[in-house]
Amino acid sequence: MNAYSEEDADARERDRSPVTRRSLIGGVVGAGLLEMLSVASPVQNEAMAADLSPGPAGASGHTGLGRAGPGERLEAGETVLFTADAPRVYTRDQWNARAPRRPAKVVGRRPDHIVVHHTATANSKNRSRAHAFALSRFIQDIHMDRNRWDDAGQQLTISRGGFVMEGRNRSLKAIRNGDLAIGAQVLHHNEHTIGIENEGTYMTKAVPRRLWSSLVEVCVWLCRSYDLEPSKAIVGHRDYNKTACPGDVLYARLPALRRAVAKRLDGASSSSDNATGDDGILPILPPLDDLT
Repeated sequence: MNAYSEEDADARERDRSPVTRRSLIGGVVGAGLLEMLSVASPVQNEAMAADLSPGPAGASGHTGLGRAGPGERLEAGETVLFTADAPRVYTRDQWNARAPRRPAKVVGRRPDHIVVHHTATANSKNRSRAHAFALSRFIQDIHMDRNRWDDAGQQLTISRGGFVMEGRNRSLKAIRNGDLAIGAQVLHHNEHTIGIENEGTYMTKAVPRRLWSSLVEVCVWLCRSYDLEPSKAIVGHRDYNKTACPGDVLYARLPALRRAVAKRLDGASSSSDNATGDDGILPILPPLDDLT
């Protein structure tokens, strides 16, 4: 997804390397891999998953936005689902981020759109916190080393286990203050958008329940923080750029996402736990692939 960015094009211009279609189209893991992964064999996907070695998990605990609730077993990597009412975002320190090349630019205005991405990595069955932290480090390494960006491009990342993590530096503080830390996630539109990376490749595969639940709640949180109308604010990467991101399946679910977020904002009970789709009606799309 993030291969589409102003920062990427600027960097290539600076070092005089060509900006090609191959360098612009692709997923978070590098140029051209989005298309490859959408048709990849299980063996290829397993190989990609192997690249996400857990490594050090970083410090335990939360951002201080909400304390751990009863029954949370963080030491065992149990999922702590994000809720807009008590948002728990794992910080860059907690997932052991590298120092950025330079601090992100923060502007004193709200974004007008929330951009939904997929990482175009393997659809891992690992739902642990350690895996989520490894994913964030992997994304940052690709963005800084391969794409030559200053830091991770997206402001927020959600793992398939539902963990929510800060991406680009200064993003979490900016959200708390109603400001925007400028990212590198949508070509020509970074100055007015905030991006959410969702782990996986959703060209044909369904979205795991835990990820979906957190995505709904994160969008509720952002709409509250920035006073955004979900029917207008929530968009997909392909709405701005020529890309398959966030995948055909996830993109087709954006209308349901907007409705679920609107219901939460209106004070109705959360629809993110509804595995069958809006209002209990079975969806035309494939069912969620993780109902645990």
